[in-house]
Parts: sequence; structure tokens; C-alpha cells
Amino acid sequence: MEKAFVHVMTEIRQVISEWQEKLIGLDQEVITNRRNQQNRTIKQILGHLIDSATNNHQRMVRLQYNQPLIFPDYTQDNDLWIALQDYQHADWNHLVQLWKFYNLHIIQVIRSVNPDTLSNYWTDSQGNRVTLQAMIEGYISHLYLHMDQIRELIES
Repeated sequence: MEKAFVHVMTEIRQVISEWQEKLIGLDQEVITNRRNQQNRTIKQILGHLIDSATNNHQRMVRLQYNQPLIFPDYTQDNDLWIALQDYQHADWNHLVQLWKFYNLHIIQVIRSVNPDTLSNYWTDSQGNRVTLQAMIEGYISHLYLHMDQIRELIES
């Protein structure tokens, strides 16, 4: 399966490589006070990316042995997840490392996906069917979206 999604795995590695040290080196004021249009700080955005990794990890694994699935869709609860986990007051180095290592694990999961399960799907809160293949291919665009938000906050 590695060849089918090599571009996704490569891009995840590149994001980690580009961002890990940059994130660690950010000033406390920058990560806790600057806010995007959703009123999220950099700490909260990274926390959201951790939530995304954990939810997608569950979907990627479970869709290989169960189908169809209906997962709780936390999209409408993103801000609640961020608040309940109190990312704003979490240790920054721990968040960066958790983000890094969870994404490295996502690469492992993608590498190991059973190709016979790529058309298996889950149904989101709006009734859309999302195949395992589409979810894997879409993971990187979500990662880029939020890393761009972080970049904008750093540069503001």
C-alpha cells in the first residue's frame, strides 16, 4: 500500500520536518495571544490538529475491518474539544511532540492499509459517505490548511 499513498506520507513527513523546530522555537506570546478568524491561538490550532490525527487514526483503522461505519462527527464540536482538553494551557513542547509523533504514526497506518478496504466508508454528520481512500488523500489538505493558519499568525 505504501506506493499508492507515497505522496501523502511524503508530504506529512515534510510538514513535520519543516515545522517541528519552528513550532518549538515560537515565543510564548505568539502561541498564546495571537488569534485567527475562528478565535483560536496557535496552541489551540495545533491541539485541533492533534484531535484530527486521533479521529482520523480511529477511522483509518476501524474502516479496515468494519463497514459501513457511522462515527461521531466532531466537526461541529471542534471548539468544545479544544476547550475540554484545555490546549491553551497545555505544555507547548508536549503538544508539539504529540502532534509530531501522532502524525508519524498516521504515516505507519497509511503505509499498512489493506488495499482491499479503500472503498470502505463512514458516514459523516451530514450523511456524506467518506471512503477510506478519500480520507487518506484528504488528510494532508487539512494539515496544510491549519499550518497555513499558524504561518499567518506567526507573520502577523
